[in-house]
Amino acid sequence: MKVADAMTRGEEVVTVSLPGTRDDVLEYLQERGFSSVPVVKETDEGTKYRGLISREDLIEHPDEDQLAVLVREVPTASADDDLEAVAATMVSEGARRIPVVDGDAIEGILTVTDVVRAIARGDIDGETEVGDVAARDVNTTYIDVPLHIVEREIFYANVPYAVVLDDEASLAGIVTEVDIIEVARVVEGEAGTGDSVANQDDEWMWEGIKAVGNRYIPTRNVEIPAEPVSKFMTDDLVSVATRATAKDAAQTMIREDIEQIPLVSGDELIGVVRDINLLEALYE
Repeated sequence: MKVADAMTRGEEVVTVSLPGTRDDVLEYLQERGFSSVPVVKETDEGTKYRGLISREDLIEHPDEDQLAVLVREVPTASADDDLEAVAATMVSEGARRIPVVDGDAIEGILTVTDVVRAIARGDIDGETEVGDVAARDVNTTYIDVPLHIVEREIFYANVPYAVVLDDEASLAGIVTEVDIIEVARVVEGEAGTGDSVANQDDEWMWEGIKAVGNRYIPTRNVEIPAEPVSKFMTDDLVSVATRATAKDAAQTMIREDIEQIPLVSGDELIGVVRDINLLEALYE
């Protein structure tokens, strides 16, 4: 199967143009749930592909406004490349979206979801049991943790989700980067140039340090609500058992429009099946 058979074609690809600002990208990430957006530049010779900006780029660089600085180079593919070979590149490079280019022109984009959809249709192999490829290390959080702390937990764990546990340490829900992006907003604020200041009475601050005479400069920040994660998580969960196939999991992901599924044995959480794990299953 070729990349051209699975990719989203150029006329359907949403792009942002240089010059531009982070707000141009944030609009698409929030309204359409994209994980990243290709960046192009209009020239006398036509529209030329310049790179990609992801939701992680916006979160990791909250003070940067210009797309020209935020854009980064990622692996690319051609329409005639073998789909499974490009899926292998996605896994090895940690790339969720690979632009499909012809020279400097963007012909389309291949996403992890496009490959998962091909697995769900049976176009490529999906017979591996998900218990063999699921991640057994699970990122978790507690149901009352404020969302802005959960965002940092997700960032440091380097995964796009957190499984939410209740008072009995049982599975209560899941929150994802997409959930956080949907409620995040870019605001004008102030950043300290000296000592860090935290509220001594806030139990979720790592430490409280009193400081005086601090100077501040204007900056732009991503503001994330401090309300409990329970308000933003998905609690109507679907799950998958270890004997389910990659094709079964892919069909569930496409039907439910999700990127990860808790792996359970009875009522016990034993892992998480991410969409990228289904690509890894192609090589089991």
